[in-house]
Amino acid sequence: MELEKFMEIRERYCIKYASVTEGKMMSSPAIHYKNKVFAFFSKKHKMVFKLGKDFPLETLDVELSEFSPFKTKRALGGWYEANFEDQEHWEDLTYLALNLIQKQYG
Repeated sequence: MELEKFMEIRERYCIKYASVTEGKMMSSPAIHYKNKVFAFFSKKHKMVFKLGKDFPLETLDVELSEFSPFKTKRALGGWYEANFEDQEHWEDLTYLALNLIQKQYG
């Protein structure tokens, strides 16, 4: 169910935006913009978004946590994950992450 929701979003974005493609991030399905990952589906069945280290999380209407895939290393800076319970926000967060990466890479 979680993966299907991610795949729906990815397919929609790949059709709508010319520079958005399917890809992988740490062996997980991802969404790329000009070959740069901006969102992916984690092995913990959460959607992960690249928002940047300085993004003001308090401005969002959803609770995000830092993405920390490694047991002995710190969290990946600028990457945040949203639970499936917050799936109604996944599309908006995908759009936000896409806009941020478009500003960065043109």
